[in-house]
Amino acid sequence: MYTIVLVDDEAVVREGIRERIPWEELGFQCVADCENGVQALEEIERLKPHIVLTDINMPFMDGLALSREVMEGYPDTKVVILTGYDDFEYAQQALKLKVKDFILKPVTAAELSAMLRKLRLELDEEKKEREDLARLQSQLHESMPLLKERFLERMSTMALSEKEITSRLRYFQIQLAGPCYVGLAIDADRLEEQAGADTDRELLRFAVYNIAHEIISGEPWDAVIFRSREERVMAILGGDREEPLQEKAQELAERIRQSSVQFLRLTVSVGIGMNVHGYTRIRESCKAAAAALDYRLVLGDNSVISILDMEQRRSAPAGHPAEFDRELIAGIKTGTADEADRAIEALIRHNKAELTSINHCYLRMQRTILAVMQALGDIGCKESEVFGEGVNPMTEIYRFRTMDEIGEWLKTACRRAVHSVAATRHDQCRSQIEEAVAYLESHYEDENLSVKGVCKRVHMSVSYFSAAFKAHTGRTFIEYVTAVRMDKAKELLKFTGLRTYEIAARTGYGDAQYFSVLFKKHTGESPTDYRHRTAAEQA
Repeated sequence: MYTIVLVDDEAVVREGIRERIPWEELGFQCVADCENGVQALEEIERLKPHIVLTDINMPFMDGLALSREVMEGYPDTKVVILTGYDDFEYAQQALKLKVKDFILKPVTAAELSAMLRKLRLELDEEKKEREDLARLQSQLHESMPLLKERFLERMSTMALSEKEITSRLRYFQIQLAGPCYVGLAIDADRLEEQAGADTDRELLRFAVYNIAHEIISGEPWDAVIFRSREERVMAILGGDREEPLQEKAQELAERIRQSSVQFLRLTVSVGIGMNVHGYTRIRESCKAAAAALDYRLVLGDNSVISILDMEQRRSAPAGHPAEFDRELIAGIKTGTADEADRAIEALIRHNKAELTSINHCYLRMQRTILAVMQALGDIGCKESEVFGEGVNPMTEIYRFRTMDEIGEWLKTACRRAVHSVAATRHDQCRSQIEEAVAYLESHYEDENLSVKGVCKRVHMSVSYFSAAFKAHTGRTFIEYVTAVRMDKAKELLKFTGLRTYEIAARTGYGDAQYFSVLFKKHTGESPTDYRHRTAAEQA
């Protein structure tokens, strides 16, 4: 329902209009009628109506003066002039005052109703526009944090003009004094592994952002912080001098790293870009900060990495350490996983210690992988069994973010290769060990039974036989022979009346006293005590 204030110095006119117009049917309510402009202005101030319907010729304040006051004080209120003077001068003045309509007396109820219907349509349209605008403003307000974040990301990655950056910073009310700036890139290390299956990873990312925001925003330095599309937390620090700005970046990065471990039990790495001058070069520092994170490949997780340190330390590529490759291949071919692991660990330590470029580190590892692939061909092992079906090991390393991760992946692959070599040898070795076991179980009475004699019989070296025998039986040769002889001695003590020296001789021991000592060590009882106890149990 829209409201109207009626103003006319003639009471009969006011009364006639009030009674003859179907206000509610037209969507209006006449909230006041006044006899002059002064009284009307007081009511307008109190009621703030949508429409003022006023005569021109009135005492104290005429309709044109009232219209002027209304337009200045209440620009949304529409004024309609109602007058009996058919004077063009009045019409001209009314138009200058932007009066909504000009109606000449005498006016019929139909004419006035038609005018009100027209005004109602206009008021409805204006109301809809205001509601639409309010809704858009509300949506804009809700979207402002995201829009601000997207602008900061564009500024950190794209070439924008100084004018555009300045304008957008002002629009988003971002304080970023200069002329020096430095970018920071904060990234959780191996979030998938650290978070676990039941942890909300997005919540952890927000927690990292929140920690960084609290630390950086709490400083008396101009700074902004936002999240990138790569799910990293980015920050831009501004200051008037380069040296203290770089020192502050190092300090804040270290605090963020430590706080993430302390409060989230989550390691993060922070990359720091170089100092730059001017808004348009901020993106260079941000890109350098993100590039610094790549050096986790060399330095490992939970690091604060300045691009300046990395670029200054980076040396010319050194020769590939071939001795590590030789040890690795030897470990694979001999089926010795520990030896292969040690060679890989030494290679990783070497690359990390030299702090060479990221690309050169990848190149070194590719050379090692190539050597492994050649060795697999020599021993008849399929690459797919070692690296996985459909996997290109030369490019697979690019998905890892640290040298340690590459090392673990290569260790796993080489263990598969070692297992493949060992499986081939195991089948041949097992038959030889089984032959050896059968021989010693049928010749345990032989006092001269020895590992050398058995090895000669099965055509194996003593060292290889000893390792293989223990791997297959879980015991050394001596332990196995002793166990067989002791088991046989128990049978003889339990079921025969042979004397101790006779049992010793029958189980391969020429010295009866040595046999007794060994029997007690093995069973916890002397031969005599064992015989008496078992006889009592049988009685």
